[in-house]
Amino acid sequence: MLPSARRDPQLPEVVLPDVLPWRRRILKHPRLMQSNRLAAFVLAANVVAFGCGLRNQWWIDVPNVTLIAQLNFALGILVRQQFFVNCLSRVVMRVPKSWPLRLRWALAKGYHLGGLHIGGAACGTLWFLGLTVIAVGEVASGLLLVYCVQSLLLLGIVMTARPGFRAKHHDLFEKVHRFGGWGLSVLFWTGAVLLVDEQRGDESLPAALAGTPTVWVLTLTTFSSLVPWMLLRRIPIEVVRPSSHVALVRAGRSRPMAGSTRSISRHPLRQWHSFAVIPTPGAPGFRMAVSRAGDWTGDFIDNPPSHIWVRGVATAGMANYGTVFRRVVYVVTGSGIGPVLAHVLAARVPHKLVWVTRDPVKTYGQDLVDEILTAQPDTLIWDTDAHGKPDMVKLAYSAYKSSGAEAVICVSNKKVTWSVVHGMERLGIPALGPIWDS
Repeated sequence: MLPSARRDPQLPEVVLPDVLPWRRRILKHPRLMQSNRLAAFVLAANVVAFGCGLRNQWWIDVPNVTLIAQLNFALGILVRQQFFVNCLSRVVMRVPKSWPLRLRWALAKGYHLGGLHIGGAACGTLWFLGLTVIAVGEVASGLLLVYCVQSLLLLGIVMTARPGFRAKHHDLFEKVHRFGGWGLSVLFWTGAVLLVDEQRGDESLPAALAGTPTVWVLTLTTFSSLVPWMLLRRIPIEVVRPSSHVALVRAGRSRPMAGSTRSISRHPLRQWHSFAVIPTPGAPGFRMAVSRAGDWTGDFIDNPPSHIWVRGVATAGMANYGTVFRRVVYVVTGSGIGPVLAHVLAARVPHKLVWVTRDPVKTYGQDLVDEILTAQPDTLIWDTDAHGKPDMVKLAYSAYKSSGAEAVICVSNKKVTWSVVHGMERLGIPALGPIWDS
């Protein structure tokens, strides 16, 4: 059972302070978040490049347009590379806490670099559509056919990647993204070789390929995309189901970085889902909390497998960037406890945990609740079955003020997360939360 103080939380009367002047808070709006601004920056840079091309007429040259398109795709791919993400996270985590808060606040938004992925992919697609048009009459019919098929695949990937479509048809999005991406990689190489072969003159094909910048860009992006699949493996797991809502998974022998996420699948060519990994103090391996949120997770809970597939390496999660602050408040709902529990156990930064969930013992088990309270005795666990849903913004602000924290980190569904993050930042309080940009 929960201690009485945890079973009957009391939210004092909270009066929120005045919001920042509109000039300071306008960039805090979710539609103008850093990832969206970065995507807009990539678009603006490409517009400038296009303008320069109009002046110098280089944009009508097929090799030039091919190169700039591939550079955009390289940006979109490399910024998602697992080792790059982990390196960036570790750099930010080492930032001295003596640095000004506003600078640390800006660096804590490093996980918004996903906006470069969106911007690079979108602009690369536009350049390739233009390439297909200007290639008419300039290249052989076989190469033009390759460009046309590439353009169709790119349009299919971009259209199915739209947030609304992705949310409603996630399985189709994932299949188009994966198999379409593999098909594009083959076609990109085919197109590059055919184009070089057409224009090499008396030079040998290997020498011409070695002297073509687009080929080197393709080599880098192809290798980057292959690395996670080169690390594909099948591992045994143990599954405990404290309730029909959640499965607690124990797996592996290695100890991943606290606060990282791991993609898992029951079949390597089917659905992949990312979950936070929770290292077990003093023991090898890691744990995951899989909550019922759809057909795949429901089947996983009802019919747990004996093995799962993993690929690549565990990747640093959003909350890792919160370690740049001197003290933080973690505000989580339901299974959002998974991504945060690793930080609670690691205790990298002083913190207060606020967990809003339905009957925690019944849903997640007494052992998990005891582990949380042992690691952080002053945790506030709000049982929504007993007390209803609180005002999350006021709850976050109350915990922020009472704990003397510098920032709030929220892990919940999109609506709650954005309401809390926006609600805090419009008050001038640093806040982090998932951005659902992939």
